[in-house]
Amino acid sequence: MRKISASELGAFLYCQRSWWYARQGEKSENQTEMDLGSQVHHSHVRNVKHAQLFQWLGLALFLAGVILLVWSLL
Repeated sequence: MRKISASELGAFLYCQRSWWYARQGEKSENQTEMDLGSQVHHSHVRNVKHAQLFQWLGLALFLAGVILLVWSLL
């Protein structure tokens, strides 16, 4: 018995016919749009990672500023 992945289960729940075609090895007719969607998702992931990096950098700079302020007041 083969394992069923979460994405395959999601595909089945979304559209059983699409899932069945995929199991038969049929290619989607809108592959160009799907490829574009994948590119958009990869771009979004990259942007989110950059935003998280800048958020941590901002927090580190803020804490460094607070430490320097407290140190200068002593």
